[in-house]
Amino acid sequence: MRSFACPTCSHLVFFENFSCLNCGTELGFARVDRDMVAVGALVRCANTQVADCNWVVAPGEGLCGSCVLTRTRPADDDAAGMMSFVRAEAAKRRLVYQLDGLGLSTAGVLFDLLSSTNGPVITGHEDGVVTIDMAEGDDGHREALRVQLAEPYRTLLGHFRHETGHYYWTVLVEPDPDAFRALFGDERADYAEALQKHYAGTPAPGWEESYVSTYATAHPWEDWAESFAHYLHIRDTLQTAASYGLVVGGPDAVTTPDAPLEATPTEDPSGFSEIERTWLPLTYALNAVNRSMGKDDLYPFYLSETVLKKLRFVHNLVT
Repeated sequence: MRSFACPTCSHLVFFENFSCLNCGTELGFARVDRDMVAVGALVRCANTQVADCNWVVAPGEGLCGSCVLTRTRPADDDAAGMMSFVRAEAAKRRLVYQLDGLGLSTAGVLFDLLSSTNGPVITGHEDGVVTIDMAEGDDGHREALRVQLAEPYRTLLGHFRHETGHYYWTVLVEPDPDAFRALFGDERADYAEALQKHYAGTPAPGWEESYVSTYATAHPWEDWAESFAHYLHIRDTLQTAASYGLVVGGPDAVTTPDAPLEATPTEDPSGFSEIERTWLPLTYALNAVNRSMGKDDLYPFYLSETVLKKLRFVHNLVT
C-alpha cells in the first residue's frame, strides 16, 4: 500500500479515510484512479453505511468495484456477523487494491462472506467463489484458532490472500502445470485425503526447509496458496516501506556479502532478486522494533532456499 495525500491540501491521508483531518475535504478512494480523490460530483458506494466503505463511484452507479464482488453477506440483524463483515470488507478492499496494482484481474472471482452464528462455515475456495467465515473477524476467535493450530500468523487479510491464491492457481498455473509440479508436487494427489492426513498428524521434522508454513505441507494446492499469499504479504509491505521512505542502514554488525543488513525498498522492484535483497534486512529491523514494544516478531517466518524458489515462481507468473 502506497501513501496518499489530500488532493486539496496535500496533507497525509490514509486508504480508509472519509475526509482530510487537516482541511475537511470529503474524500473517497477511486478505483479507476487508484488514488484518494475529493468526492465532489462523485457519489459514495452504496455500502458506505453497511460496510464502512469509502470508495466512490460515478453518479448512477451503486456498489464500488470491491463491494460488487461480494455475493453473500450476513443478515442485517446478525450483529456479530455484520461487525465482522465490516472488517472483512476493509481487508478485501486492500486485497483488490493490490491485485489491481499487480495487474491481476478480479473479473472471475466472487466472495461469500458468511456468518457462522447459526451454523458452521468452512473458509475455502471453489470455482472462483471464495468463502470466508465471518468468525475470523473476531480477534478472540481468530487468536484462539491461531494458537490451536500453532500458526505464527493469522489475519483476515491473510485469509483473503490465501483463498484468492487458489483462484489464481486456475488462472496462472492450471493451463501449463508441469513447472509447478516439478517444484510444488503433483496437485492430482487426493486433496481430501491429504487434508485429513495433515490434520491428523504433525509435519515431518525439517519441513521449514521446503515450505513457508506447516499448512503448506498438506497438499501442493495449499503450498501454492500459502506461497501466493506470502508473496502478496511481501510485495505490499515493501511497497508501504518504500512509499514512506523507510531505509534500513543496517546495525553495527558484520555480515557476509551475500546476506546484507542494509536495504532501500522500492515501490516497483525490478525483479525478484531485488525483492529478496531488500525484504530480509527490512524484516530484521521490523522484528527488532516489535520486540522493543514487547510484541512478537512482526515477520515470524523463515525463508529457505526452496521457499525462495517457490516465491520466485509465483513472482514470475504474476509479473
